[in-house]
Amino acid sequence: MFAPIKQKAFLYLIKELDYTQKEAQRLIAKGRLFVNGEPMTRTAGEIEGDFEFIYFEPITKGLKPTAVHDEFVVFDKPSGVLIHPQNRKTPYSLIDELKYQFGRDANIAHRIDQETSGLVLCARNKESERDIKMMFEQRDMKKKYLALVHGELKDALCIEAPLLRREDESAIVRMVVKVHEDGKASKTDIKPIKYFKDKNMTLVECSPYTGRQHQIRVHLFHVKHSIVGDPIYGQSEEDIIRFLDKELDDKKRIELSGASRLLLHANELEFELYNNIYNIKSKVDFEKICRESMITDTKCE
Repeated sequence: MFAPIKQKAFLYLIKELDYTQKEAQRLIAKGRLFVNGEPMTRTAGEIEGDFEFIYFEPITKGLKPTAVHDEFVVFDKPSGVLIHPQNRKTPYSLIDELKYQFGRDANIAHRIDQETSGLVLCARNKESERDIKMMFEQRDMKKKYLALVHGELKDALCIEAPLLRREDESAIVRMVVKVHEDGKASKTDIKPIKYFKDKNMTLVECSPYTGRQHQIRVHLFHVKHSIVGDPIYGQSEEDIIRFLDKELDDKKRIELSGASRLLLHANELEFELYNNIYNIKSKVDFEKICRESMITDTKCE
């Protein structure tokens, strides 16, 4: 980029890229503006002549939202798609699709894991973003997931087991969560839907009342019904590390976990926003995905 006259960097960004003053100064403070190869972090710094500025330019892959309203939209995220980029080299994430279609003020209001498919609620403006995030914090959002689990689950379960993010000698598997008495109170209702006798797997509906990291995955593993395709819970530490280091190929993963992806799907959201009650259901046939996964994965054995 080029500034023809000496001027405040944030004023240039406001004029040329239509940022607000707060946005421009925040990006400068984060080291996104470079002069002579060095990041400028002073929000009142000045620029003149050539400089570099790193900014987010969203792209689209044509993913259409499941629901569109004035204050929010809902996407049915495919498995494998990140919510936000992990780093500058991430080619595409859901935030790309959202901002490409609905503008810079649109933002994702909550997270699901990269391999979890299903509904993601996104705000279309700053005000609704604040209010939707408050709903999640106050647990005013009812969520239902579908999962394919190992073994036969005959009866409904209410799992109340405290969850603790693991902080021990194994720094490499730092993302692993475990049931522990020192953890945070967590509750998930599990209801069986269909048993696949030939595979000894059960399709279940999961209703989490709390929103802990990996809650459904850990709770199901805790009751000896781990989710099919889970590369972490139910696996050895050696294989977890291989997965995190991207050294576990599909064939080996299927052999270890039963599928090449995590068979967990965010299927339904129910909430009240601005005096309106919404019940949004996924349009994805998850049972069909599970059946196809069983067929495909059998061929890989």
